[in-house]
Amino acid sequence: MVQPTTLAAGWPDEPLPLALDTAPVPAYGSGSLADLLPTLVAGQGVPEFEPRIAELTPADRNCVFLIDGLGWEQIKAHPDEAPYLTSLLGTSRGGTGRPVTAGFPATTATSLASVGTGHVPAQHGLPGYTVRNPDTGELMNQLRWRPWTSPHVWQPYPTVFQLAHAAGVHTAQVSAPAFQDTPLTKVALSGGTFFGRLSGEERMDTAAEQLAAGDRSLVYTYYSELDGAGHRFGVDSDAWRGQLMFVDRLVQRLAEQLPPRSALYVTADHGMVDIPFDEQSRIDFDEDWELRAGVALLGGEGRARHVYAVPGAEADVLTCWREVLGEQFWVASREEALEAGWFGPPGACDERVYGRIGDVVAAAHDDVVITASVNEPNESAMVGMHGSMTPAEQFVPLLEVRS
Repeated sequence: MVQPTTLAAGWPDEPLPLALDTAPVPAYGSGSLADLLPTLVAGQGVPEFEPRIAELTPADRNCVFLIDGLGWEQIKAHPDEAPYLTSLLGTSRGGTGRPVTAGFPATTATSLASVGTGHVPAQHGLPGYTVRNPDTGELMNQLRWRPWTSPHVWQPYPTVFQLAHAAGVHTAQVSAPAFQDTPLTKVALSGGTFFGRLSGEERMDTAAEQLAAGDRSLVYTYYSELDGAGHRFGVDSDAWRGQLMFVDRLVQRLAEQLPPRSALYVTADHGMVDIPFDEQSRIDFDEDWELRAGVALLGGEGRARHVYAVPGAEADVLTCWREVLGEQFWVASREEALEAGWFGPPGACDERVYGRIGDVVAAAHDDVVITASVNEPNESAMVGMHGSMTPAEQFVPLLEVRS
């Protein structure tokens, strides 16, 4: 609970802004998405990798099935729709029955880059849905890669798949064909062979085939439609529940085809929360003169905002955002967010990434978002949203099936 400030007798108390040290920072280095593939390939003998998630046991063949938007809390809340996933909850994180953390912000582009590179957001340089390109001053959408910039300049680190492939591990990605040549795939998930398959069932069958294709294998497969249903209809909708039922069957289909000496890990890039359509829950930046004052660009997304100030106005913007939003959002300067470990361990930020992070960073604590009805009409109309450090968004499963 946020403690009130004590004022003069007879005056009402005024709540303090949320203290930054109350933000539940991701478990970088021991239990985050960035730690998964390095741990798996370390167990396969790939040079220069060390296991980071201590609870995981090595396997010769590893398959990661990442289901977009499948948060830990969402599985626990829907046992009837997901009986197979529910039966695996106790296997999560090496049998501890605990989740891992996505990383900040809890959003697809950031999380996929963390998974594929094994680096934290402050290093791989995809620290949000949209961020400022310091070289051009423009907002860069890192999911859709607009405006275009050279992918391997933007994210220069090799992927874990590339390094594993070079070490003789059979590596493959199995996903929708549309993702094969996207810049995000190139910078986060490339290495080995990409197999484009339209249906979820085909992806499961191909993933199992590729897992069996090598004595040491690393296979990644992905399903995005659950996330789409959550954004459009919410995580408490019939459409989302129907997608969850389908995902549950896909996981079981893949698990039942595992070749010998295999481990299947079912995880996600983030969870999701439904946001009511009212003025208290949806704060419209484009209609709020206080929040706009001194702001040159608004980046990120509704629950994880990067705020880029007009030069010289950084301190004023920070003060204003704290005064207006500080009871509902953790509001930090760039330096405070980095020091607090939001984007990675303190001191981990690459120089090229520093200017991509907002002068002010705002992460939602309550069920509230900062929309931008004029500049982000589609995103502002979503029901389900994500990005922040709350358990519903940050905790993701690491369910395990072994053969």
